[in-house]
Amino acid sequence: MTSSDPGPIRLAILDSDTGFVQVLVNRADALGWQHRRLEAPPRPEEFAAMRVQALIVDLALLGPKAWEFVEQVAAAVPGLGIVVATGRSSVAQRVRGLRLGADDWITKPCHPEEALARVEAVVRRRKQASSRIDAQPVVAAELEIRADQFQAFAGGRSVDLTRREFEVLELLAGVEGKVLQREEIYQQVWGYAMAHGDRSVDVFVRKLRQKLEAASPSWQYIHTHFGVGYRFDPEPRDGAAQPPAAIPAGIAEPAPATVPDAVADGLALR
Repeated sequence: MTSSDPGPIRLAILDSDTGFVQVLVNRADALGWQHRRLEAPPRPEEFAAMRVQALIVDLALLGPKAWEFVEQVAAAVPGLGIVVATGRSSVAQRVRGLRLGADDWITKPCHPEEALARVEAVVRRRKQASSRIDAQPVVAAELEIRADQFQAFAGGRSVDLTRREFEVLELLAGVEGKVLQREEIYQQVWGYAMAHGDRSVDVFVRKLRQKLEAASPSWQYIHTHFGVGYRFDPEPRDGAAQPPAAIPAGIAEPAPATVPDAVADGLALR
């Protein structure tokens, strides 16, 4: 098994499409995966007891409580990879699901091989993230990026990032000063090639930028290169004094920003 191979996976499947599920199960058996077929949605906390690493779920089976279920499962079992495999959906629905905690979204009809490949990508990213837990915090201007907590802090206070927002920030900060193309960000964070017209990267960068500006208004951290991608390079805003390189916990709050970021990302979803 290579470092990029997640190995045998423990998978839960919550889907009423018996044909689709049977092919998934047959292929999972061939891969040596353990799997559990669910006829009805269990309580979110029960997934921890199942000791599964990933969940394939069809939101159509959950009815009007689908969004609540995704959010509760993501909160109850943070280590569980969630792959939504459901019927035709709008961009707004897919973005909502990803923001609530889904790791990936695939539209039916889809090939079971692709669904399992996406599960592998999700589990692989989770394992890579857990292997970085012992990494030292990254300090940039007023920001402290903590891989062990999947969170960033400014002045000792949490920026309140979602898991996916943190992954985008960690990737950009890891190559500070370098422009990363949208496609590269998507490949690294989502785990596979970006589909034409997919604006997920723009959506998540926009939310990430808003949170960083609210937590540390004296600094601009993420810069847009229109038509290309994004660059992480902390720069003090006009009139903001530059603090020491390392900012210990408990520092005084930064001065309020004098000028907000007026450059809107034209490609980001509104």
